[in-house]
Amino acid sequence: MISIITGDIINSRKTTSTEWILGLKQLLNTLGNNPEQWEIYRGDEFQLEVATPTEALHHALLIKAYLKSIKLDARMSIGFGEKNYAAKKISESNGSAFIRSGELFDTLKKQKNNLAINTSVIDFDEEINLMLRLGLTFMDNWLAQSAELVLITLQNPTLSQDEIGQLLNINQAAVSRRRSRAKFDLVLELDDYFRKKIKNITV
Repeated sequence: MISIITGDIINSRKTTSTEWILGLKQLLNTLGNNPEQWEIYRGDEFQLEVATPTEALHHALLIKAYLKSIKLDARMSIGFGEKNYAAKKISESNGSAFIRSGELFDTLKKQKNNLAINTSVIDFDEEINLMLRLGLTFMDNWLAQSAELVLITLQNPTLSQDEIGQLLNINQAAVSRRRSRAKFDLVLELDDYFRKKIKNITV
């Protein structure tokens, strides 16, 4: 089983692509190889293959945090399943993970939802997607400073708050306040819960 993240940048036409595309490419390069495992296409859409399904939500949170740190956001679907055909470009590969991600992505805008999963296991999907919708009530409202802290901390999970503060040029007390505003501990709990549950899913 693999997972495929399909996404687009919300209101991308209101900003120049140079404001986000270079940073997003740098982030995606840390998560996979271009164009086999990720691509940005049609101007503001992207796709990322996550070979280890337990990492899928973490990768989506990284993308969201990066975009929120520059005052943008993404709409993302995560599909789980097989990869039956591996092309040189991810946009030309195929399998049930791609199909589930694409089908779900096509419904997100109508649902006014920015993040959801599709494993085809109905009970699991309903549970996790409810938790994601609850989480989005604050994640969709991250301010740039809070999102920057989330991004740096997710990328550097072993660093102390003092060390995170040094990277952000703020003191430990400011790091603690930003973590609190971002509800970062809840984000970690959600990711941990997802990791435990997805291990038991067969799609």
